[in-house]
Amino acid sequence: MLKIKNSLSGWNGYSVEEVDDFLDQVTEELEKKCKELSTSTKEVEQLKKELEHYKGMESTLQNTLVIAQSAADEVKNAAKQQANQIIKDAEGTARQSVETLSQTIVIKKKELEDLDKQLDVYKAKMESLLISQLELIKDMKKD
Repeated sequence: MLKIKNSLSGWNGYSVEEVDDFLDQVTEELEKKCKELSTSTKEVEQLKKELEHYKGMESTLQNTLVIAQSAADEVKNAAKQQANQIIKDAEGTARQSVETLSQTIVIKKKELEDLDKQLDVYKAKMESLLISQLELIKDMKKD
């Protein structure tokens, strides 16, 4: 604080030495505050740079997530299409197998019917042959 002196060595009642000391203190304080402001400004600039860096990283990560989601959707859709195609192919193969088996069954039934007819013919021939042989034996006994 400034002291008012009654001497004429000062200027308007102030001591020159005390005013100089006060001005030195103000200068020191002002320089200190300027340095603090400069340091704070540098820190703010550095933090702004870091913030921009992190915003860039965030944007990159968001883009990466979007791309990954898109790729996952594509893989999922491709897998569904492939599964549907496999099912369709299997159904086609199964239908073809059923048709082939149905045709085979029809053919085997016809073959069985033919064999049954042949067996009936064979039985009839055998019966006829046995009857004629029996007649021959009877005729031989009579003689």
